[in-house]
Amino acid sequence: MNLFDMSLDKNPANYVSLSPLTFLKRAADVYPNKIACIHGEQSITWAETYLRCLKLASALSKRGIKKGDTVSAMMPNIPAMFELHFAVPMLGAVLHTINTRLDIKSVAFQLDHAESKAIFIDGEFASVMATAVKEAEVSPFVVDVDDLTFNSGSFIGEIEYEALIHEGEGDFTWSLPDDEWQSITLNYTSGTTGNPKGVVYHHRGAYLNALSNIVTWDMGSHPVYLWTLPMFHCNGWCFPWSVAASVGTNVCLRNVLPKTVFKLIKSEKVNHFCAAPTVLTMLINTPEKHKQGIEHDVKVMTAGAAPPAAVIQAMEEMGFGVTHVYGLTETYGPCTVCAWHEEWDDLKADEQAVLRARQGVRSTMLEDLMVADPETLEPMPKDGVSMGEVFMRGNNVMKGYLKNPSASEEAFKGGWFHSGDLAVWHEDGYIDIKDRSKDIIISGGENISTLEVESTLYRHPAVLEAAVVAKRDEVWGEKPCAFVTLKDDGAVVEKDIIAFCRENLAHYKVPKHVVFGELPKTSTGKIQKFVLRERADEI
Repeated sequence: MNLFDMSLDKNPANYVSLSPLTFLKRAADVYPNKIACIHGEQSITWAETYLRCLKLASALSKRGIKKGDTVSAMMPNIPAMFELHFAVPMLGAVLHTINTRLDIKSVAFQLDHAESKAIFIDGEFASVMATAVKEAEVSPFVVDVDDLTFNSGSFIGEIEYEALIHEGEGDFTWSLPDDEWQSITLNYTSGTTGNPKGVVYHHRGAYLNALSNIVTWDMGSHPVYLWTLPMFHCNGWCFPWSVAASVGTNVCLRNVLPKTVFKLIKSEKVNHFCAAPTVLTMLINTPEKHKQGIEHDVKVMTAGAAPPAAVIQAMEEMGFGVTHVYGLTETYGPCTVCAWHEEWDDLKADEQAVLRARQGVRSTMLEDLMVADPETLEPMPKDGVSMGEVFMRGNNVMKGYLKNPSASEEAFKGGWFHSGDLAVWHEDGYIDIKDRSKDIIISGGENISTLEVESTLYRHPAVLEAAVVAKRDEVWGEKPCAFVTLKDDGAVVEKDIIAFCRENLAHYKVPKHVVFGELPKTSTGKIQKFVLRERADEI
């Protein structure tokens, strides 16, 4: 036996399972009177939050919810959604957050696939959920959530949220998981083709990624965090647990309205928020009168579809500090960061924006990252040109896909997680995503990055949003087709956009068709390219 293993065993004094539940207990113990949540006129302290979570866990236990059970939630970013991220795991149960814009069939599928034992439903979604629950084969215990800032008056459950909390005991005893590999949450992928896959997170990964957020973003102590990012999306990139660990303040937001965002930044002194590039575009194009009066530093974290450099530059010019991260549902949200170097401060603004638009390097808690051949897993040269697939591995990669061992095996083939994203690797080790493998356009044998074409379109002064997809072509196989939303004062036609692209792109990359109008999006701000591909082939 190794000298350093002799009689040196794990015991309760020197080994404790990692779990984000400890963040809440510490926040309540150390800073009981600090404000944990602000929602409208409500202000809830950390001591009150912890007590409410204890009573909620107790009440669910009395209702028969136990370790390994799934508890679902259909809610916007309100205090109840935050509390469920702690109360449900306190029982050893698994929290399943549902996208609020899903159709009835998709919701019913998730409830059945997850075998939901209970579901919390905000009044705004009661009518849709009533039908979804009827169509599902499971019969979950239904709890109504009456948000005082939203007068819905529509309830379908057995009991209201506050009444359920009242049933619980404040001295409820909970314990950390025996094994930090124990499941903590369930998130479903977007599922653009076929049924979505259920991504399972564990306590260890949630704990580590929550801390990774704090380190990556230099959040410090007591940040004021605005909930522009949905908590149902990758558990809000693990930020419910990050805010608890840093004993910050959650500023809740039912709907992302630009005027409200600016108002709350000013009134609550918000200094951190996350947003998809589409949300940033909305903020950039908000009338100037609403932007005035921000006199403190505000940090923005953006991810999702790769943000064009022009969007990052515009946010920086407005005075916001932008951090670009990248990840997937399968990686607990962000797992890479475009880490900044001081020597880049001397570059021109547009050159800085190009650097910030890269997906960067592995974040603090990701063990390894590479761009490699998707078949051989041979790393690609760091030349900024050779394209390969992005691979990750580490503790903040999912346990696997629920009830789908073949998909899990495929995702983890070769000991790496296969992202499906195509990127190049720069000499400095920073990755730069060029496309999803399913989105790349192959025209006459040449690969065309839709992100490259989109970045060019965003530089046109009249363009508000842009998306590029492949359109079938009898001669070349595929050709780029652009979908563009113009700014209110935009007065351009198709030939103007094509001419601008010809000035800034190789001619084979120039869109052959430009379609104007609003772009279809998911609730997290991602453009639904599968919808656009169908439209393109109909032109």
